[in-house]
Amino acid sequence: MPRLEPIKQIKLSKMSVDELIRAFGKASSMGAGRLAEAVDIYEKMIRDRDCKIFFGIAGAMVPAGLRYVIHDVLINNWADVFVCTGATLTHDLIEALGHKHYKGSPDLDDAWLNKLGLDRIYDSLMSNNVYPDLEKHVKRTVKKIPEQEMGISEFLRYYGKYSPKHSILRIAYEKEIPLFCPALQDCGFGIMVHYAIKQFGGPTINVFKDLDDIFDISWEAKKKGSVVVGGGVPKNFIMQSFQFSPKPADYGIQLTMDRPEPGGSSGAPPREAVSWGKFKPKASFVNVVSDATITFPIIIAALKERLL
Repeated sequence: MPRLEPIKQIKLSKMSVDELIRAFGKASSMGAGRLAEAVDIYEKMIRDRDCKIFFGIAGAMVPAGLRYVIHDVLINNWADVFVCTGATLTHDLIEALGHKHYKGSPDLDDAWLNKLGLDRIYDSLMSNNVYPDLEKHVKRTVKKIPEQEMGISEFLRYYGKYSPKHSILRIAYEKEIPLFCPALQDCGFGIMVHYAIKQFGGPTINVFKDLDDIFDISWEAKKKGSVVVGGGVPKNFIMQSFQFSPKPADYGIQLTMDRPEPGGSSGAPPREAVSWGKFKPKASFVNVVSDATITFPIIIAALKERLL
């Protein structure tokens, strides 16, 4: 019979977020244990000076109210590479330009919402009135960007220079964090960029250039780790850079509700990536099967207590 470690039952008191996370870690069981492990692994990545942190985020995090939590990651240098969906940039820019998302309900009549010009994102709402201001900003900004060939990341770096101060694009520009959005055309912001360039001229976007850029970062990193919030295109864009570099990754965190059985990337646990050469067999990784709108802010809150 092996020597077994007993689960330490959680005793609640007036405690901080990190104190609760540490109590989860001592219990070290089920979802709570995985969440505590995620905080510990992220802390190790941040403290490891040789580790490049590749942070990927998908899903409706800004409509869920987590905009400033994403900003925290960038402001505190908890991402060396930031990969996101176009929707993340679209919703963040909308807020940065002074518009809001609103509380709704999944049970609202969608035909009625359509007549009112309200778009539903599960139980959040956004008015179609946001788009004219965003389009004006896009047209004004595109005119300032050199008419030369560049990748999406380079384009977004230029765009960030002229973006509102409290926005993902501006923060990444000021912090000199490479920002990749491999599916930029798959969002309202990207559509506006495309038609602004067609109308006024501007850069020629070479979508394949970003592969060279992220592969170079991954190739040159002494050590690397990933934090994946929600999966999707950002996850795979990061993972393929790990696969085609000489050293597999050392750390990995995934927050997802997706299942592995259908074979999709979003539900594939980090351990599966060992077979692809993306993670080292003895890498520190954890798959937190959870709603990321709950677990992501908890992780960042705990890290702020530990590190700031």
